[in-house]
Amino acid sequence: MEHEFCALQANKTWTLVPRPPGARIIIGKWVFKHKLNSDGSLERYKARWVVRGFNQRPGIDFSETFSPVVKPATIRTVLTLIATHAWPAHQLDVSHAFLHGTLSERVYRQQPTGFADPQRPDDVCLLSRALYSLCQVPRVWFEHFTKHVISLGFLQSRADTSLFILHNGSVVAYLLLYVDDMMLSASSPALLQRIVAQLRQAFAVKDMGPLRYFLGTEVLPQPSQVRRRTVRSRRDEQLQDCHHTG
Repeated sequence: MEHEFCALQANKTWTLVPRPPGARIIIGKWVFKHKLNSDGSLERYKARWVVRGFNQRPGIDFSETFSPVVKPATIRTVLTLIATHAWPAHQLDVSHAFLHGTLSERVYRQQPTGFADPQRPDDVCLLSRALYSLCQVPRVWFEHFTKHVISLGFLQSRADTSLFILHNGSVVAYLLLYVDDMMLSASSPALLQRIVAQLRQAFAVKDMGPLRYFLGTEVLPQPSQVRRRTVRSRRDEQLQDCHHTG
């Protein structure tokens, strides 16, 4: 809980203000869960301060809410390109992703339970950043992320708006986004690391290393040497079959 509260404050998620007369104050609650690894083992304990977004009023506290996610067909296509060209691919995770988006609406909420300012206990939080369970949060985060990666030189795919492509001469990179999970592949390890460093300048990005598991799909890289031996052995078998047939 302390780690979550510190992250909210470091991100300047809200400003304490006197309670406005007649304003709707959205209440919140603490939510706890176990964060698991892909094999089902415990990674860490997780606490989130979330608001009760169902108390928001359409047209007042929020407007648009839809946020796209990467399509399964796009994931398979990019994995095929990675396997064909033997490009490096990493899985990335953004910590506190939803806290990066900037709100355009005026939204008030209560101070987090157990962490109210003792000097200003009756004040409320005027949100300047998105917060978990707000209706518009996924859309706000996606729009913020999209603007940043486009500034890095990526183009947003017309076929799938959650696919971002960097293509400049011989330089190629593919970035897939699913909420706060990313898959990044580039034509060289140096390019991949450069993009990760650029993303870290704006977001709390965690590089989880070479791609092993992404959205229910397990990835098992096969060394190029083994692949070449496999292709060669199959070709030899075909030639032997042709020889015996002749």
